[in-house]
Amino acid sequence: MSNSNDNANIIAIPSNTKEVLKQYGFTFKKSLGQNFLIDTNVLSNIVDAASIGEEDGVVEVGPGIGSLTQFLGQQARKVVALEIDQRLIPILEKTTSSEKNNIQVLHQDVLSADLQQLYHHHFEDVENVHVIANLPYYVTTPIIFKFLEDAFPFHHMVIMIQKEVAMRICSAPGSKQYGSLSIAVQYYCETDIVTDVPKTVFIPQPNVDSTVIRLQRRKRPKVEVKDEQHFFNVVKSAFASRRKTILNNLSRVYFTGDKPKLLAVLERCKIEPSRRGETLSIEEFALLSNEIQA
Repeated sequence: MSNSNDNANIIAIPSNTKEVLKQYGFTFKKSLGQNFLIDTNVLSNIVDAASIGEEDGVVEVGPGIGSLTQFLGQQARKVVALEIDQRLIPILEKTTSSEKNNIQVLHQDVLSADLQQLYHHHFEDVENVHVIANLPYYVTTPIIFKFLEDAFPFHHMVIMIQKEVAMRICSAPGSKQYGSLSIAVQYYCETDIVTDVPKTVFIPQPNVDSTVIRLQRRKRPKVEVKDEQHFFNVVKSAFASRRKTILNNLSRVYFTGDKPKLLAVLERCKIEPSRRGETLSIEEFALLSNEIQA
């Protein structure tokens, strides 16, 4: 892989991916949601979206056989790739070896990893750290929240996820996709969509299309709340039944049996009781959460 412009060394070229799989007799595990990307343009788009500087570090989740890892290694000062499938470790050691020697592969499930320790052990000497991944669909949300809730200090998170979930994360109030997931991610991050990815550019092909999104961690959360857990509980309650009004959804959890009290809270927040959860902005939810607590 010394000359990465040489097509023979680019893993993401379909014939090269097939050759690696054949050489190692690798079979896909459906339970791990393994779909390997075979499109160099998409890989370039992912790397470009993260704006990786030459003094930056990258955590890659689920490197597979190293198609994206190879591109990341050319841009970043240091790449640490976390792979849950033991069978892929020897393959990755071969496919990610380069003259730069800046890629480290760890056999690790990201959901059980100590991310603070990972940061202090590998990334204290870099400028910014980015989280970049082609995430398995079945654990997309837990992985995103693992990095957010463990306060891993990433600059950008650029991830390829199921298109439907991407729409939910990046949607605005009033849209069909807007819900508790949109609010929870946007509380911590600025979100935007990078590019859609058709299912035809994977081996094996998934059943759905994907989308690459970029999350940029905010210096402080988007809104100020007295109690984060309470805020998220209010949001969750407001979306418990999407057809019901904000009054009916919240009255099942807060001031039960005392709707006039809840009506008074909504009035103080200038929120019409007949509105539905998906019409409320994150600022309105913050106000409501603080008022309920008060």
